[in-house]
Amino acid sequence: MTGNEFPVVLTKDSIDATAADVVEANVTVVNEMYEALLNHDEIAPNALRSYYVDYYLTQALSGGFAQYVFTSPEREDVDVLVREGLEGMGATAHLDLFNRTAAAFDALSEEEAEEYMDGELDESEAPSEAVTALEELDGEFEALLETEDIIELNAAWLRAQDGVLYLDEEQLEAHIASRVALIPDLEERQAEAAEAELLDAPEFELIIRELCDVAGYQLEKITMGDPNYIHDGEKTLAWHFSTDHGDYIMVEEDDEAFMLHPETKEIIAAVEFEEEDELEGADV
Repeated sequence: MTGNEFPVVLTKDSIDATAADVVEANVTVVNEMYEALLNHDEIAPNALRSYYVDYYLTQALSGGFAQYVFTSPEREDVDVLVREGLEGMGATAHLDLFNRTAAAFDALSEEEAEEYMDGELDESEAPSEAVTALEELDGEFEALLETEDIIELNAAWLRAQDGVLYLDEEQLEAHIASRVALIPDLEERQAEAAEAELLDAPEFELIIRELCDVAGYQLEKITMGDPNYIHDGEKTLAWHFSTDHGDYIMVEEDDEAFMLHPETKEIIAAVEFEEEDELEGADV
């Protein structure tokens, strides 16, 4: 899937570590690269393959192939990386089992897939033959780990990569920063990531961000929620947060929310909730 020449990067403390720690070091590095907005084409191909083989192992141990399917919305791409990783590290029996299990799942009818994914049947119903076959394959997976240890094979494969880099925390940060500096559309990716983050943000965070916008301050961190805060003589939930202008508190009251100075209780900004659940800001 990828054809770049970036090296596999591991943490320096994984040089003499256990196999599990080596695999985890790769997972940690890849996660940090993803968080820095590097994409698949900007990460070492075999680091990605190792990463997704471990992802497959973790999900399968947690809930069988059904768990892997449930947590892999873009399964077609992930399947390719898992297959390439298992082949590369020499996990031939696991590769064969993965192919058989994936084919069996993809051959299920919609009703059978739902039965397998839910794992629940009425007491009067028996599982279909296709679902029973998949459950047997899940059992085969765990038994196979006794004779073909994916973690050991994965770690040995990572260590054997040409030009593998072992970096301490400071070196890793600098290495990732140098890769990020090469991203041609970095600002666009950052904007998309910020938008996606806001879509997943809880309501109280959105309110705090709106209050900060009204005040002209930059939100730095939401530090804690205080369910026992006294506002206008009544106990209420307050959220403490820090900005580039200091620390403040957010409280809600009926159809409004307020940004308060923690000591003087001065209202710095307020927003009003509209019927459409949108926020309307007002300087105070």
